[in-house]
Amino acid sequence: MDRDSAEWWQLVAKGVLAVQRCSSCGLLRFPARAFCAGCRTEGWSWAPLVPEGLVESWIVSHWRAPAPYTVVRVRLAEAPGCVLYGTWRGEGEPRRGQRVRALLTGEPLIEWTA
Repeated sequence: MDRDSAEWWQLVAKGVLAVQRCSSCGLLRFPARAFCAGCRTEGWSWAPLVPEGLVESWIVSHWRAPAPYTVVRVRLAEAPGCVLYGTWRGEGEPRRGQRVRALLTGEPLIEWTA
């Protein structure tokens, strides 16, 4: 959590998935940053999204307890320029292109399931 992402984590903890929307050019962006990468302006607001997307890739981590666990990279359906990472909670192994939905449980984390 940093200055730019603190409010995003608070929204996730409330069960809301959102990305920044530039007030000038309308670019949807994630991760949260002070300046728009498209037009370099500072104005923005949070744009809540349906917490759905497509699996792009995943890894199985054996590094940290409880190991092993799977981390997925998901491209958001309503903001295709934005990707999020989270823990896989679906049945079986994820598949590239698989439609998934975020499980926003009130914890400051993202879990994905099919």
